[in-house]
Amino acid sequence: MEQNPYRFRRSPALQRGGVSLSPIPCRIVSNEEFQPPAQTLQQALVEELIEQRSEALSRSLGMDRRAFLKTSGGMALALLTMNSIFGRFFDVLDVEAVEPGAFAERKGDPYFILDAQTHYVSRHYDPNDQASRTGRIPKKMFLSLRKKAKHQGWNPDLKNDKLTMEDLDWENFIKEVYLDSETSIAVLSTPPGLFAEDAVLPPSEISHIRNEINRLTASRRMLAHGFTAPQLKEAAKDSLAMQVETLKIEALKLYTGFPGEGFQHGWWMDDEKIAYPILEESRKLGLRRVCVHKGLPLGPDADYNHPRDMIKAAKDFPDISFLIYHAGLKDADMAEHDFKKTGSIPWTTEFCRMKQKEPGIKNIHMEIGNSFGQLVSTNPEICAHWLGQILMAFGDDHVIWGTDSIWYGSPQWQIEAFRRFQIPDQLVDKHGYPRLTRQVKEKIFGLNGAKVYGVDVKARRSEFPKDYISQIKMAYLDQGPAPSHRYYGWAAK
Repeated sequence: MEQNPYRFRRSPALQRGGVSLSPIPCRIVSNEEFQPPAQTLQQALVEELIEQRSEALSRSLGMDRRAFLKTSGGMALALLTMNSIFGRFFDVLDVEAVEPGAFAERKGDPYFILDAQTHYVSRHYDPNDQASRTGRIPKKMFLSLRKKAKHQGWNPDLKNDKLTMEDLDWENFIKEVYLDSETSIAVLSTPPGLFAEDAVLPPSEISHIRNEINRLTASRRMLAHGFTAPQLKEAAKDSLAMQVETLKIEALKLYTGFPGEGFQHGWWMDDEKIAYPILEESRKLGLRRVCVHKGLPLGPDADYNHPRDMIKAAKDFPDISFLIYHAGLKDADMAEHDFKKTGSIPWTTEFCRMKQKEPGIKNIHMEIGNSFGQLVSTNPEICAHWLGQILMAFGDDHVIWGTDSIWYGSPQWQIEAFRRFQIPDQLVDKHGYPRLTRQVKEKIFGLNGAKVYGVDVKARRSEFPKDYISQIKMAYLDQGPAPSHRYYGWAAK
């Protein structure tokens, strides 16, 4: 595992996968690309209070506590508990914890939700469990780490878990993302590898799963990322051409912090010798969506994940839409400390200021996957500043929804958190942040992503109620939904 320079070191203090009693995970979950920090004191308190309060409340309702916490009342209780610890950042009332009708009414009309960052791990990935010279990571190693965590007692939640490969595969993805959440369209992505087909989820399989899902549902429920490593030069261009022409990928995913086997460090998006040839090739092929991992540092040199290079690249390629994944957030764990000391949120604040000096740039979009999930569950106040700064710098039409599921489990908890999240009036008045109105949330949840990806929202809204996923979901809900509350990434024990 240590051969792979963009991975963090495993230790007994980490556990992969688990089950959260709370509807909102009270810990940061890693997507395999960064070291997850320990649970904060506030998160531990929220978790403890949810457990205590749900015991009495579920008993009064004649329910088992675990069953109650999987209902809308359990979600309302979790949000109410977070308000009691962090201050009122979530628009939720006491009655919603005991009256499902009240929760449904205040929830409002459904949003069109395009999740621009989802993942799963290929069942066929490296079946011999051997890491190759290209630095790929065996899927079975993921499973063996979970087994070790179970047998050594690192994670009690895994005691009765069968620990099969299937829970990392796409059948489970369908349940977690489409049946247990309100996600309308998911974009399937992959962590990096040096060669595209050695990635944890290679583009050929991403496009195959997309095609199967869309064929079976007779609608456009899934979009596919491609991947390449610009350091490979002509080989990278050839790989991209194949992915565009044969696999019909909808966007290209790039990782500037990932050096790859045989390279000493990452690279920059404004490097005219490394990055520009692949951007020119993408443009020539008609692929005008480029997604770049920025923030949540991976690789031996964190600085290559800083988004500062996107300004020049965006100016030099104005016809390409650049999606900045994780919105350039460096570290949720230190965000509060840095904000109190400097008034800045690491990397994101600096990037927002850079953008404000370049008002003519219109082709940068801030994708908030994983960063929102981390900040909203650890410090909603910092999350409010972070969202407020992004909205001020980029505008509410350039912020895109993403969750980094399936690492974090079903995206529904993030959907509920964002639906109810508000930037408090005092922060709006003091800093001039925009309010998170229904209209703003509609844009972020799906309309902005749909515009970038060329999705006809009106047509999709018309066809989705009749497609196969909606039929399956209807039957599933009629039988009684069973959200797993599982997460699949790494968390501190």
